[in-house]
Amino acid sequence: MTTDLNRVPVTFSERLSTLRSSKQSVLCVGLDPDPSRLPSHLLSAHPLPAAVEFFCREIVESTSDQAVAFKMNFAFFEALGDSGLQVLRSVLNGIPSDVLTIADAKRGDIGNSAGFYAHSVFDDLGFDSVTVSPYMGEDSVAPFLTQTGTCTFVLARTSNPGGADFQLLDVGGEPLYRKVARDAVSWSTDTPGTTGLVVGATDVETMSDLRHMLPETPFLIPGVGSQGGSAADVMQASGNGPVLVNSSRGIIYAGNDQDFAKVARNAAIQTRTELGA
Repeated sequence: MTTDLNRVPVTFSERLSTLRSSKQSVLCVGLDPDPSRLPSHLLSAHPLPAAVEFFCREIVESTSDQAVAFKMNFAFFEALGDSGLQVLRSVLNGIPSDVLTIADAKRGDIGNSAGFYAHSVFDDLGFDSVTVSPYMGEDSVAPFLTQTGTCTFVLARTSNPGGADFQLLDVGGEPLYRKVARDAVSWSTDTPGTTGLVVGATDVETMSDLRHMLPETPFLIPGVGSQGGSAADVMQASGNGPVLVNSSRGIIYAGNDQDFAKVARNAAIQTRTELGA
């Protein structure tokens, strides 16, 4: 995890570029610890929270040299109840300093609520970036843009089938996702933090469109692997701009036996190779 002491006054994009160059990777590993998919030997040996913590820490240790980021999906940790936040903290604290961290919390409230969410993610937990829904407008995103060196990944064109329900609607002669992306990026023109975009791997035409429109904006790209996104297509469509390509299930559940961490590492190596640098 990147702590306050390690943070330097550079942009998130610059930090990502440095890591991409040094590690020759754009891979983001998603930590989505679903109890129904954990190796059975862990569940039989530990209470569920401890099994989740052990599983995630082993995945981190085995794949961190291949990844430039880990994305922690809050839903899976919050579902553990009172111990969920403790497990999340423990796993987060075990992430090396040369890997960026993403709080996949999809926050999206206004006023004081957004400010306290931002404080929780950045000041208390110490994440480097966060996912946010922009449906409530600029004042639901602005509180997350006050931290130097961080990134707020705004949902623009998501990889789920229902994303088309709203994101492709025509608004003044263009699809809604374009207006959301353009406006969201403009909100960070004069802020310490950076706006990034969540752009699903399952719609590379949209990804290419957004990259041409916003060549310097960081993209967080889910959907490679289990959701059917092609690594080669994603890298071509995302161009030369800042990019993190996430794979969750395809890596962390590649194996479910005693050697699950080793198998996950092999899957991470393969995905990193397919993505190139």
